[in-house]
Amino acid sequence: MEMQKRILVLARRDHLEAMRVAAGLTIFGHEVRLVFMAKPVTEETAGSEQAELLVLAGIEPETTVAEMDGQLPLLDCRQLADAIAAAQQVVNL
Repeated sequence: MEMQKRILVLARRDHLEAMRVAAGLTIFGHEVRLVFMAKPVTEETAGSEQAELLVLAGIEPETTVAEMDGQLPLLDCRQLADAIAAAQQVVNL
């Protein structure tokens, strides 16, 4: 039986795919964090089926994108580094 892991999903290029992957990883009982990077989340992405999956999976996304401060918890460089160091696995999408 596989052990539960702490997984960090970095949504850099494809926010929708990262959301789908993050939600899917919770099926296996993993602790999953999702961080949106590189660009703000669009209204289309925020209202997508993948966004609904995040809610169902209990994942509260975070971001490094300053324009999203106030919409999602904003991580600075140190907090992002700490999240990467704490993760047992990092998925970069």
